[in-house]
Amino acid sequence: MKKDDLRIEKMFELRYTQAAELFEGKRYPWEVLPELSAFIERIGRELPPSEYEERSPTVWIHRSARVYDSAFLSDHILIGPETEVRHCAFLRGSVLAGRGCVIGNSCELKNSILFDSVQVPHYNYIGDSILGYRSHMGAASLTSNVKSDRRPVFVHAEDGEIETGLKKLGAILSDCVEVGCGSVLNPGCCIGRNTNIYPLSSVRGTVDADSIYKREGEIARKRTGEKGHREI
Repeated sequence: MKKDDLRIEKMFELRYTQAAELFEGKRYPWEVLPELSAFIERIGRELPPSEYEERSPTVWIHRSARVYDSAFLSDHILIGPETEVRHCAFLRGSVLAGRGCVIGNSCELKNSILFDSVQVPHYNYIGDSILGYRSHMGAASLTSNVKSDRRPVFVHAEDGEIETGLKKLGAILSDCVEVGCGSVLNPGCCIGRNTNIYPLSSVRGTVDADSIYKREGEIARKRTGEKGHREI
């Protein structure tokens, strides 16, 4: 992906998230992450009580969502309609999940946005990341959000590096991305729309839209009309 392909409007359909306003006036998706907590608190206070239950001063759950008793929700959490938060999920804080999402058993999330119909259903870690509409993380796949040298994360585009200024940045998944089981998305990894990542992959840098990532250096283009997401 080139720098231009990483712009917000190239990566996401913003009509599929309550955070659309947060992206306004910004160029790259990761620019919204430092503002997520404050944004959730602000819009949460404007949500109608007839539709959203205020579980704590900064936690709002849509009344059609299902949150299991064993799930832990910290501060600055917004769970959208028809979303399911399953047993022992650990939402550490600053999580906005849209309509029809699945946050599965023993998953851990922090400072992340899940667009509508995102699935992180089994033993996933999602930190400082954005997952686009209908993206899916296979079992035990995760985002790595801190470099081993603890230095700020750069996004490595084809035509140069982009300095994010963030010491913590996980993955940016465009709409309809399928990540195979057991994969690791390294810090600053960006994946284009309708792309599949093979199981047990370690993904660095950027991956073009409409691709099949088999391993580093082996990326195939999809055939015309080939689907990139699971039916939910």
